[in-house]
Amino acid sequence: MNSTAITLRQRATHIRRHALLMGQVQGQGYIGQALGAADLLAVSYFHALKYRPAEPGWEERDRFYLSIGHYAIALYAALIEAGIIPEDERETYGSDGSRLPMSGMAAYTPGMEITGGSLGHGLGIAVGACLALKKKKASSFVYNLLSDGELNEGSTWEAAMSASHWKLNNLIALIDVNNQQADGHASEILAFEPIVDRWQAFGWYAQRVDGNDISALTAAFDNARDWEGDQPRVIICDTRMGKGVPFLETREKTHFIRVDADEWEQALLALEQGE
Repeated sequence: MNSTAITLRQRATHIRRHALLMGQVQGQGYIGQALGAADLLAVSYFHALKYRPAEPGWEERDRFYLSIGHYAIALYAALIEAGIIPEDERETYGSDGSRLPMSGMAAYTPGMEITGGSLGHGLGIAVGACLALKKKKASSFVYNLLSDGELNEGSTWEAAMSASHWKLNNLIALIDVNNQQADGHASEILAFEPIVDRWQAFGWYAQRVDGNDISALTAAFDNARDWEGDQPRVIICDTRMGKGVPFLETREKTHFIRVDADEWEQALLALEQGE
């Protein structure tokens, strides 16, 4: 667990800024998700996770699995803020030969634990990792960030059922509920409510919080880690796409954003003014 004089709210703002500066390189990207998930990433990396920035493969680390490969820009921003990726690599985002491809790939990027792409696989990988850690009698946790859209995938629910069966109390799933998919509102593509009841029915210890409320997130992460039951744990995080940049928050379609050249500076200014 990492202590710092910089507040978690400031860390979240820095993560948003890193993401905007990377998005500016390409002029487009999954910026809405990065801005929305910045608070839960700040709490993950600067409150909950055990890791060593200079040693990403440290055996005793907690693992953070990004199931949602297209959220890579969000995780890169957190890894830059955490000192795992050098800040000067921001300018290479999405470029040939970069360690920061537009979709997360474990072979390229320090701190990127799994390769993302087709959705619905991350939780299954996390289940396997948790079983292995149990066999090794390791004290590490596995945190798996997945999206509400991944609740459409049968493989997610197979993994959820397996985690409960094997009593994987070293698994903490984080669900980013921003209600956006490429084809529209996630809740309209395939309804997932009542989401807490469903996870509880699968045998998980479930909490639901405002995913942009640092205090609520911190309490939920602590509760998940300290829960004494032998269940896997899930934190359902309701987030707002584009959070921190008002003119992006109000856009109707924010799954993949193309931002005009002059708007990047406006976005950065709006973020600074909101601090």
